[in-house]
Amino acid sequence: GAAVGACAAIVLGGAFTAGWALAGAAFVTGLLTTTLVYVLSRSEGRTEVVTVILTGVAVNAFAGGLIALFTFVASPAARDQIVFWQLGSLGGATWEVVSVVAPLAVGGVVAAVVLAPKLDLLALGEHVARHLGVDVERVRQAAIVVVAVLVCSGVAFTGIILFVGLVVPHLMRIALGPAHRVLIPAAALCGAVVLLAADLGARTLVPNADLPLGMLTSLV
Repeated sequence: GAAVGACAAIVLGGAFTAGWALAGAAFVTGLLTTTLVYVLSRSEGRTEVVTVILTGVAVNAFAGGLIALFTFVASPAARDQIVFWQLGSLGGATWEVVSVVAPLAVGGVVAAVVLAPKLDLLALGEHVARHLGVDVERVRQAAIVVVAVLVCSGVAFTGIILFVGLVVPHLMRIALGPAHRVLIPAAALCGAVVLLAADLGARTLVPNADLPLGMLTSLV
């Protein structure tokens, strides 16, 4: 969803769209896409995990079609920018960007840690969690908002860097156990380390060339 916004900004705003406009479009459409997935997967006032996942897959496929459309109608220069944005990079990182992303990232991690006890109960199963007094739907809504803000704030400025968020938390779960109060900050810290290591590799593995960061993380 964020990529759709970025592609739209590139195509409609020209090949040299200002970074803030590009990041803003990616951030907003990422949040809107997340909202759309939640709304479409909601039935009888509640959601089910499987339904959310399948709806996400469907919406992601639709977003992929829109990206393909923007790529098709774009000028050659804009097409190149779309391709490289989707490959992901930390090349546009500045302290000004950090000043925008850092509060969202720190706030998101803190909010996730606050949710940790309820996430532990939810991991036991929805029915068990409900019997233990957890408002499952409210916790799910809060978790979706936190995840959306964390993901969109990062993706807006870096493009799509694949599999860091999919692999690292599960490695931390294997190493540290399932308790979210420890798992969440550990995953955040380890994810940052892995991302920086991948960026270092992308800049140094091939002399005089910067490999696309998203490509490198996918291959690993």
